[in-house]
Amino acid sequence: MSVSTNGLKRGMTLDLDGILFQVVEFQHVKPGKGGAFVRTKLRNLKTGAVLDRTFNAGVNVGLAIVERKDMQYLYRDGEDLVLMDTDTYDQHHVPASVVGDAANYLTEGSNAIVAMHQGNAIGVELPASVILRVARTDPGVKGDRVSGALKPATLETGLNVHVPLFVEEGDHIKVDTRSGEYLTREK
Repeated sequence: MSVSTNGLKRGMTLDLDGILFQVVEFQHVKPGKGGAFVRTKLRNLKTGAVLDRTFNAGVNVGLAIVERKDMQYLYRDGEDLVLMDTDTYDQHHVPASVVGDAANYLTEGSNAIVAMHQGNAIGVELPASVILRVARTDPGVKGDRVSGALKPATLETGLNVHVPLFVEEGDHIKVDTRSGEYLTREK
């Protein structure tokens, strides 16, 4: 299957010479002299590297069919994470290299959207924020309530974040999955 470079959209997955790329940015350019072209930024889905590539306008490029499935994280098996398709109950072993930093936010039973191409996982998408339990942190010093003061905390997944002084071990906090920052304490 192919798509014209005039029809590119952000987030599309392209198959260029057998390598999968995701469109990060694109810009149609019509210079005063010469033919129009499309300037793109593409992210290699295997390595994560971003490259600039220019195509002539109207040229067809390979479009990869990517299926997004709702999956539940079950457990870690060596270097793989085992996720279960919530529709078919099939279990998929997804390499940690594919999951990437998303592994820092997955706890047993949590849900994620897994991008699949020809039966293989190529990426894991998380919600904008997740709720995690604080496993370890220093106690806040009484009277030390400087506005905006932060202390380090280790969460149940092993992720280290900076939290306000009033957060204690065992508290549940909401963390932004895009930046890894503390958002709020949950009840």
